[in-house]
Amino acid sequence: MKLKIFTISLLLAGAACVSCIREEALNTEADIESCTLAGDVLNRDPVIENEKVTLYLKKTADLSDLAPEFTLTPGATISPASGTKLDFSSPQYYEVISEDGRWKKRYKVEATTSYNIPTLFQFEKVRTTKTAKGEYQIFYETDNSGKETIVWASGNSGYALTGAGSGADTYPTYQSNIGYRNKCLALTTRKTGKYGADMNMPIAAGNLFLGTFEVLNALTNPLKATKFGIPTDAVPSRIQGYYKYKAGETFYELDKSRPDKLKPVPDKTDIFNIYAVFYESTEDMKTLDGTNALAEDNPNIFAVARITDAKETDEWTEFDLPFVFRAGKTVDPVKLSEGKYSLAIVFSSSIDGDRFSGAPGSTLCVDEVTMEYRDE
Repeated sequence: MKLKIFTISLLLAGAACVSCIREEALNTEADIESCTLAGDVLNRDPVIENEKVTLYLKKTADLSDLAPEFTLTPGATISPASGTKLDFSSPQYYEVISEDGRWKKRYKVEATTSYNIPTLFQFEKVRTTKTAKGEYQIFYETDNSGKETIVWASGNSGYALTGAGSGADTYPTYQSNIGYRNKCLALTTRKTGKYGADMNMPIAAGNLFLGTFEVLNALTNPLKATKFGIPTDAVPSRIQGYYKYKAGETFYELDKSRPDKLKPVPDKTDIFNIYAVFYESTEDMKTLDGTNALAEDNPNIFAVARITDAKETDEWTEFDLPFVFRAGKTVDPVKLSEGKYSLAIVFSSSIDGDRFSGAPGSTLCVDEVTMEYRDE
């Protein structure tokens, strides 16, 4: 009898274990995590954004015969299949389906051998990305024919993880209707709520930059998550535009000992930042990030343009920032033609936002930004 009871118990335990295995939740993510191309055709690593992948190719590459291979979130599938040869003379579209089959994401995959950056940014074009707790905006640029040229990056996707945002204008980076001409870029420093505070990231400055934001690294290494710069085949000489700025009421510094991680600094007033960096992309430093974008000892940086007279103003105020080249830096015309140099443009509503310090409510508006380039 004891043996029979033991056997039944063992069978029930085994059935319970099988049930646990069967009920284990399947992955709900549907993301492209990495992309590779066979052969020596890439000029630099592919840029992966929320719903877009950009392949920067050498000018000799054949866009009509490419077979990108993708690494996906565990269990996800992609169509067309990874490694399928396609003609990328025009953008191709892929659909990623999560392991549980409930979630889909459509990616636009684009290949380019052109490194022309627009000379005018008017911030008139945005698209909306929906999240479980609201939506946020992504800024992009087009050429005269309406073809999308570049997509601006921001920390909005990281802010979405905190659950603190709802509508687009409650996120740190959004479009406003009060532009110098028509609409404009608006950046507001926000509190990130309990989740952000628990992660020692109690505020998020509004930011917009040329480059990419790696949301997967946003919570573990936020300074490294900002990848500044996109390839260019022209040497910048100055950046101009218009801004308005109002500082938030109370400036806070990060203080990990406090429950909300915010220490008020009564005598300090927040201020914004606008800068641009022209640099060389190398194997050991393919892009700049929040740790080295303005470092004086960074050997890859060739020239910097940065605002030095930032101020609060209710009126649209012009800024005109020349690129100042660092001593001993000479542009290699061959590398320039091959897109081995990059340009980063960065706007932020709080100059110390990368250290999670600033005044919630600080708002920077920017419009009608123009780039000038040198004749080489």
